[in-house]
Amino acid sequence: MIIETDKIVYEYPDGTKALENVNFHAEEGKIVALLGPNGAGKSTLFLHFNGILEPTSGTVKIDGEPVNYKKKDLMKVRQKVGIVFQNPDDQLFAPTVMEDVAFGPMNLGLSKEEVDLRVKESLEKVGMAGFEKKPPHHLSGGQKKRVAIAGILAMNPKIMVLDEPTSGLDPKGASHILQLLYQLNKEGMTIVISTHDVDLVPLYADSVYIISKGKIIKEGSPQEVFGDVETIRKADLRLPRIAHLMEILQKEDEVSFGKPYPLTIGEARRRILKEIEH
Repeated sequence: MIIETDKIVYEYPDGTKALENVNFHAEEGKIVALLGPNGAGKSTLFLHFNGILEPTSGTVKIDGEPVNYKKKDLMKVRQKVGIVFQNPDDQLFAPTVMEDVAFGPMNLGLSKEEVDLRVKESLEKVGMAGFEKKPPHHLSGGQKKRVAIAGILAMNPKIMVLDEPTSGLDPKGASHILQLLYQLNKEGMTIVISTHDVDLVPLYADSVYIISKGKIIKEGSPQEVFGDVETIRKADLRLPRIAHLMEILQKEDEVSFGKPYPLTIGEARRRILKEIEH
């Protein structure tokens, strides 16, 4: 496992428990989704993955090694695990796109040539080549997200952790970001995303965790997780629209296309065609 947490508990200074005995793991080279409503503990958990937060109890392992919270060791962890925050404005602070993306690699003490190369390659990968001289605050929401991702890519991490990567984006912008993440994953990067957009999860995720009130209440493949309709609703989430349509057809109209419900349009289409052929 490339990320592993063992019974981590996180308490705020006032004694509020934000995480309670959380066991989470991400396999190398996979896309893992963490689903939960706002305030469920998604962001708090993510901040443990690169040592921004230290658990009150329990352990976090990255690449099989327990995280050590000394400054020098945290630098190594943060080279492996890049976090892209929900709001790109929390991440972008330099006067130009180029300086922003160069910030991480420069801090690694790399040569100017290596930094320039990494900036160029990262911006090309996220489709933002040609924006080097632009001030980040002149960019659209989707463009800011891409630059924030480029800044993490320039560090050459093994794992990219993204908090609500599609929030605040229109459907086209959200689709572009997810295609980019899918491509990075195809090239070997482990991707962990938090989201409450249940329609996107079955298209991209290999495994899914549901977090509710600081506890993991379900884990498994998208089929296993969304097959447990009761738990989904208990966590204040909903089924993907396609699965919900199939549920209504079965309950209200006694038309069944089998269980578990299909989660994507492609899957639903195959099931419907199969029934028609019969």
